[in-house]
Amino acid sequence: MYLITGGAGFIGSNIAEALDASGDDVVIVDWLRDDPFKWRNIAKRRLADLVAPEDLPAFLDANRSKIEGIVHMGAISSTTETDVDAIARNNFRLSVDLWRFCAAAGLPLVYASSAATYGDGAQGFLDRFDEAYLAALRPLNPYGWSKHVFDRFALGSVKGREKAPPRWAGLKFFNVYGPNEYHKGGQRSVAAQLYDQIREQGSARLFRSDNPDYADGEQLRDFVWVGDCVEVVLWALKNPQAPSNLYNVGSGLARSFHDKAKIMFAALGQNANVEFINLPENLRGKYQYYTCASLEKLRAAGFQRPMTTLERGLQLYVRDYLASDDPFR
Repeated sequence: MYLITGGAGFIGSNIAEALDASGDDVVIVDWLRDDPFKWRNIAKRRLADLVAPEDLPAFLDANRSKIEGIVHMGAISSTTETDVDAIARNNFRLSVDLWRFCAAAGLPLVYASSAATYGDGAQGFLDRFDEAYLAALRPLNPYGWSKHVFDRFALGSVKGREKAPPRWAGLKFFNVYGPNEYHKGGQRSVAAQLYDQIREQGSARLFRSDNPDYADGEQLRDFVWVGDCVEVVLWALKNPQAPSNLYNVGSGLARSFHDKAKIMFAALGQNANVEFINLPENLRGKYQYYTCASLEKLRAAGFQRPMTTLERGLQLYVRDYLASDDPFR
């Protein structure tokens, strides 16, 4: 069986769907609480178990011989969260514990890093895994820092500081969009937020730019379909030939928010109607104006599946999920 932390969340629940579809037993580690969406993210799954995060240590001890691998997606993922102690506990400390468990048990570990580790992109988006490059990165928020500090822990481990899992992969996810993200509220992808705006108001709101190098709405992001992310996770988790390393996971192309809005209007059969609003104060100085994943290392490692174009991904998202009576995967 495979264990997925954050398995009722966005990317985690999509991974659970893929593993369940392939006949694997899935254990989800997550809190559902009173969230009206998270339980629906996993409502269609055949689960081997559902474990609260505080019960994870006891579950691992009791089921060590049954676990085939761990996918660690659980984290505080909000880029505006200000409780840094909570971020450190959830995003760094738990990651260290799972790394050490997989090393001791001889299990593969796939964990979620983030493009937020690259900060403003001044050092490029190169998924290099060496001390000089990682030491030069400057994340813009505590979330990005928490992912970055664990990447550096992993580097120290594989360099001999302590034992590493026999196979592992750290995946630097870029701007992921797709089904089962509805519980994320204001942290949902721009695609999901644009869909609601267009349906409810007939217009789309995008941030004005306060960077003279970018026109309003022309800020650039690497938008990646969640199904592509799942394929990379399964490749790293189940493929004995997948080299242990840190990998970017994106589309490999930078597209503007204006492009995304126009594609959403077209998918809904409406003429584009875009208005611009000021960048919130809490994002000024912490906003990425450009991200684009270099996929050279991932391709060289053996993952050759083409990434979904933004046009195709948004069409799938609208047709099969957002406009459906059942938007859950």
